[in-house]
Amino acid sequence: MIYRAMHSAASGMDAYLFNLDTIANNLANAGTNGFKRSRTDFQDLFYQYYKPPGAQDQLGQLTPIGIASGLGARVSGTQQDFTQGSLVETGKRFDMAIVGNGFFPVADGNLTLYTRKGEFTINANGALVTASADRGRLLDPPITIPQDALEVSISADGIVSVLQAGATASSQIGQIQLVNFVNPEGLLQRGESLFQATDASGVPLLGSPNQLGLGSIKQAFLEISNVEPARELVDLIKTQRNVELNSQVINASDQLLQLVSNLRRL
Repeated sequence: MIYRAMHSAASGMDAYLFNLDTIANNLANAGTNGFKRSRTDFQDLFYQYYKPPGAQDQLGQLTPIGIASGLGARVSGTQQDFTQGSLVETGKRFDMAIVGNGFFPVADGNLTLYTRKGEFTINANGALVTASADRGRLLDPPITIPQDALEVSISADGIVSVLQAGATASSQIGQIQLVNFVNPEGLLQRGESLFQATDASGVPLLGSPNQLGLGSIKQAFLEISNVEPARELVDLIKTQRNVELNSQVINASDQLLQLVSNLRRL
């Protein structure tokens, strides 16, 4: 019995220490644009039954309850929270925020990845790419800004128009496409605010903004992280207290085990 209590408490400590990792990652990315917080889900482990509910007693009657002892807890999974983050105005013409559902598709070699981080710029060829010192990934399908463009405007529907030198009116050069998934929580997190499609997420559903349930695009804005520091700090305190409580169970079990050992000597 004592060993079972120690095992249950140890499993609880292990689960909450994993939750601490999740909270730490959320807080570390509180300032990462387009970041989506994660939450840890828990579940109880198997139960050892000494008498199951509904067993017959000595008089042949069914017992209303049973006798069982749980064996602790474990992490059942982590879920991403894809709720909309707040929008902040940047004034930069290639910054874009998605208002609603959807992801920007970007090319990573032969692979297409997806992001909510709308920090874009142009490369030496004038193509829209992710703003990164490591690697600028092309927006997919590609949009190339002419070198003589004086103004660039991106509508809520993703239509990119430019005013070129010598022209009296803007001309359309392309339309930004968005992608959605049946189950966004099934996406594989690749780091760098990028996601990869999996069998769990379903096939990517490509479409124009404001169509097929996709959100709209807001130029010169960015979607900031949806992490709420106050909420994470509350979860941090709860996690710390749960770890402390489980450690007290282990200490108490150890003391009882020593007491039993001393009784045998007597």
